[in-house]
This record gives sequence, structure tokens and C-alpha cells, in this order.
Amino acid sequence: MTETDTSLGYEQARDELIEVVRKLEAGGTSLEDSLALWERGEELAQVCRHWLEGARARLDSALAAREAGAGGADGAREGGGGGERDA
Repeated sequence: MTETDTSLGYEQARDELIEVVRKLEAGGTSLEDSLALWERGEELAQVCRHWLEGARARLDSALAAREAGAGGADGAREGGGGGERDA
């Protein structure tokens, strides 16, 4: 990924990717332009994957912390209810 791509948010990358796909599906572009669009689409897809993998890691971490706070025993909670907070 280029430096510019890493600064794109998920929604920005997704929206641009949708536009790239739209242009490719519409046709009417030269082979060179189509290849450039395809390459840009691949870059944008990688940015989206990066964001989604990061989100998955955060969710997994929050769920693991929640389970650890719950003591992992049949849902029984001890003390101040550390596992009861929403992540």
C-alpha cells in the first residue's frame, strides 16, 4: 500500500472501490485505463481488508478480555462485574 492509501478511512476506500468497479463494469475505457483502474481497485481492496482485519482483532481482544473478566465459569461473575460492561 502507498502512504496515501494508509491514510484512507474504510468508508473512503470502500466508496472509491465502488466507483472503480462501476467504471470497469460500464466498459468503454482503453485497455491501459482499465488496467490502471484494476490496479487501483486492488489497492483499495487491500486498504479495506486492512481496516476489517484491525476491527476483527479489536473485537477478538474485547471478547477475550470480557471472558477473562467473567472468570470463564458458567457465566458467574465475581466482585465488581468487570465483564458486564459493553465493549
